[in-house]
Amino acid sequence: MPDIAISRSSSRAADTRGALQAHALRLFEERGYERTTVAEIAAAAGVSHMTFFRHFPTKEDVVLDDPYDPMLADAVAAQPRNLMALERVRLGLLSTLAALRSAEFDDESRRRLRLATGVPALRARIWENMTRTQDAVVTVLVAQDVERSVAEVSVGAVLGAMTSGLMHWGATPPSPDGPMLADALATALDVLGPRP
Repeated sequence: MPDIAISRSSSRAADTRGALQAHALRLFEERGYERTTVAEIAAAAGVSHMTFFRHFPTKEDVVLDDPYDPMLADAVAAQPRNLMALERVRLGLLSTLAALRSAEFDDESRRRLRLATGVPALRARIWENMTRTQDAVVTVLVAQDVERSVAEVSVGAVLGAMTSGLMHWGATPPSPDGPMLADALATALDVLGPRP
């Protein structure tokens, strides 16, 4: 019986997070990021501003929240240890791309990316988030006996390729025959792949 209660509670929390993010993105696009308040986002989602802060510590986080760090770290940890660190990170990231494969995800990602690159406060936070991601994956590699400097360079190279692919994809106008985000990222990561 407790499992059902936990499941309902976590489902309700996920629904609330999703509603806050959807309303925030809509309001930011309509009114501008700076002119939209947390109270307005919460009201649009039908919750209190305190509920907003239970889900997102700051207004920036509602746009830039990245729940994928633990998934990426786990995916890198699962790669064969006989591979070079760079290849472990590359394959780990490639294995997580299947979770990102949907038109709805692509639409929301493009909207968030457009907003994040257009607002200076959000652009700065992108790099903070990237550092957090790098730290999480470097920690996994170091725990697997990869020298820290090698781990940092390997993760930095993969995240650099991913960021470049993401920015290029986000700047390209969407089209029915254009690549999905997951495909654009896979293409960027292929640049770092082993050569025959």
